[in-house]
Amino acid sequence: MRSLSKGSQAALITLVVGTLCLLLESMLPWLTSYPKGWELAASDWVGLGVKSGLDFIKPAARMFSTLMGYPMAAANSVLATVPWPLLIAAAVALGWRLGGLKMAAMAAVGLGLVVMSGYWPQGMNTLALVAVSVPLAMIAGTLIGILANEYPRFREPIQALLDVMQTVPTFAYLTPLLVLFGFGPVVGLIASAIYAAPPMARNVLLGLQRVEPEVKEAAVMAGGTRLQQLFQVEIPAAKLQIMVGVNQCLMAALSMVIIAAVIGGFNDIGWEVLLTMRKAQFGAAMLAGSVIVIFAILIDRMSATLAQDRRRLWDGRVALGILAVGLLASLALRSSLPDPGSYQMLDPVAVWLDSWLTDFTRANADLLTSVKNGIMFYVLLPLRIGLDQAILPFTWGFLWTPGMSLWFFAAAAGVALVLGLRGQLTLGLVVLIAAGILETGVSQLPWPFVLIGAAALSWVAGGHRLAILTTVLLTTILVSGLWERALLSLYLSGAAVFACAVLGGGIGLLSAVSPMVWRVVRPICDMLQTIPLFVFLIPVLMVFQIGEFSAFLAIIAYAVVPMIRYTRQGLIDTPEEMIEAATASGATRWQMMRDVRAPYAAPTILLGLNQTILYAFAMLVIAALIGTTGLGQSIYLALGQADVGLGISAGAAMAILALIADRIVQGFAEECKRALGL
Repeated sequence: MRSLSKGSQAALITLVVGTLCLLLESMLPWLTSYPKGWELAASDWVGLGVKSGLDFIKPAARMFSTLMGYPMAAANSVLATVPWPLLIAAAVALGWRLGGLKMAAMAAVGLGLVVMSGYWPQGMNTLALVAVSVPLAMIAGTLIGILANEYPRFREPIQALLDVMQTVPTFAYLTPLLVLFGFGPVVGLIASAIYAAPPMARNVLLGLQRVEPEVKEAAVMAGGTRLQQLFQVEIPAAKLQIMVGVNQCLMAALSMVIIAAVIGGFNDIGWEVLLTMRKAQFGAAMLAGSVIVIFAILIDRMSATLAQDRRRLWDGRVALGILAVGLLASLALRSSLPDPGSYQMLDPVAVWLDSWLTDFTRANADLLTSVKNGIMFYVLLPLRIGLDQAILPFTWGFLWTPGMSLWFFAAAAGVALVLGLRGQLTLGLVVLIAAGILETGVSQLPWPFVLIGAAALSWVAGGHRLAILTTVLLTTILVSGLWERALLSLYLSGAAVFACAVLGGGIGLLSAVSPMVWRVVRPICDMLQTIPLFVFLIPVLMVFQIGEFSAFLAIIAYAVVPMIRYTRQGLIDTPEEMIEAATASGATRWQMMRDVRAPYAAPTILLGLNQTILYAFAMLVIAALIGTTGLGQSIYLALGQADVGLGISAGAAMAILALIADRIVQGFAEECKRALGL
């Protein structure tokens, strides 16, 4: 056993446990299905404990909610009262000042389309919520970042808290907030601030840690107090990284306001998207969703320029001129300007889109059904419940028999034997494990196999501490009664991540090889990264309706971008000396890609995979709105029933899965870096 590599040992232990579970299944049924009698009423306990705490602080929370209603109402009043030509002129002037003609034109065209859509009042209500929630998030995030920087003993707990906050699904925030603050827009405001604070805190801490020691020493030598050093020297030195945090904070808040519309219930864009989706008015839903996309792109581009080093500020006199023109136009037309919500010039586009969609789905019904059923019956269903249950006469044309299982395992054993004889024992054992998973199905896997397998993988990636942490965390899901739902979530997110790895890796490879491909792919990636999560549901619903397949496609669309970006970045960042050495040795272009660029890019690609996994879990809860099962559905149901215990327990279970995947992938990335001497 000691002569085997670490990976081979882990794979062999996992294989032995899985084999024993399959062989003993008939005699010991509790190996495959965790007994209900062994479960703890964790959701009830959590609900009672949290409700007791919430009831204690509810009066203060309601008072805070009332206080926050004033700036919310003020922001709403200002944005609703100021004429739209003046607001557009202000945005165009800001765009000119930050980015010149291109950004000014982007602001003019984008906000002009918002006016034409008839969703201007709802859009201003959404921006009012962002305008109040973002300062809250920035203040909280900045204070947390400074605290972690100033007191190193708090740094690790704060980092862990931020990890948890960013891996807990967004819907899980809403259930306790609903109990605390009640129903209304202020709850959405607070939820947005909570969700947007962690990226701000991370970037403040990172910026302060990256301040050059010489700069800090100069501040000390100048005799400044600690507060003077911090606010007059270190924070200004870290301003670029802090502005990156402001950009991410803005985008997180804008993304969250649509989700918060589920419990906000007031006249904003999020509510319009949700309402039109529920009515299956996909043209109107796409039109309302496009307003959010416009806001997201403008906010992203403008705030991103603030994080650029040596950014150029364009002529301020032109910006003042644009603002003056907007003011004069507003004064001249103040009596003749109709309600901006009455324009609705793009309604024919929504009607045409609905009509075209109806015609398209009718004309291509057979093809769309074939694609959907093909992927569901031949890919997703076998992965979910296993070949032995998914292969039936009405789907595959024949029935899977025990004899076929024996032949399937025999073929896998043959492949494993060949790989083992070639010195690839670990890969051979992995093939056998994969065969067992495919034959059994992810949702039907024996719980000892999952626990031991995850612990073994964690041990390979990060040592015994990560293995112990993984075992403890997964055991909490097991005994809480959420195990079956966790496996369903693991199945769908795992399938989506695998698809993203193949598709995103391929596109990233092509983008690294061909600059022309990257010129086409880059704006698509930029657009996908600025679209809020809810909007991803609309196009797949338009074509494939409600169901697990639509959720699968929505997760892929949202999570594929990091895989594309990190793959390309890793492949083009290979040091020039390595390229020159490979060229001198006569390597072809593809040999260089396979033997030089790809190994060097492995740590970066793994980080992209890590981000893809986190994105997939984030989207999984949103996808519960269109027909998924598992933890996401439990969180959504808990929100509708105001079940704090179930909402927090299911949210924590999903956060645990995401956190374990995050730590495992990070561990392998660090191992790759050490192997490359980085």
